Amino acid sequence: MNSPLLKLFTHPADAWLDIRRAEEDHPQQYLPRLLALALIPAVCLFIGTTTFGWSLAAEERVRLGMGSAAQLAGLLYATTVVGVMLMGVMIRWMSRGFDAHPSLSQCIGFAAYCATPWFFAGVVGLLPIRWLAFVALMAASAYASVLLYGGLQTFLRLKKEQAMLFATCVWGVGLLVLVTLLVAMVLFWFNGLMPEYVRPANLG
Repeated sequence: MNSPLLKLFTHPADAWLDIRRAEEDHPQQYLPRLLALALIPAVCLFIGTTTFGWSLAAEERVRLGMGSAAQLAGLLYATTVVGVMLMGVMIRWMSRGFDAHPSLSQCIGFAAYCATPWFFAGVVGLLPIRWLAFVALMAASAYASVLLYGGLQTFLRLKKEQAMLFATCVWGVGLLVLVTLLVAMVLFWFNGLMPEYVRPANLG
């Protein structure tokens, strides 16, 4: 794990300076990192739904068949990568109204780094418990917002007032994109892939 990625959780202001320099020197250097980090929630969800499962009643635990779990993991992975890239496209499009001229690669890279807390929150997929997932996702969303508001000014070299307004626009569009992609994923999962559930007689 590289230094800028660690710094996002310890010294985010310094991390954004390092990330900006890295993006300028090596365009698209974020891409291998995005593809690797997006595996975390997908792989963890695959393991969790096939081995641990989730409880629907006091004495019943439901698991997914291997094929269905693989489909779900692949769908989550694709949705994650597409969502980050779509956010990069939207950031690039909105930047025209704020006198900023970042490249598409830089915008996708910025979106990928802002999404880092969500990637690591995907570890809770190993134990697919609803309240635990909710807490982890809320915490990840809060810190992703911190990275967005704290990093946009540095990354795009904007004035403070411009950065706050731009970040708010990105936050709103990001919420819309997130909800749209998740709803589309769930609908496709239930109506297109026909999941196979495994219901053992007991928890053991």
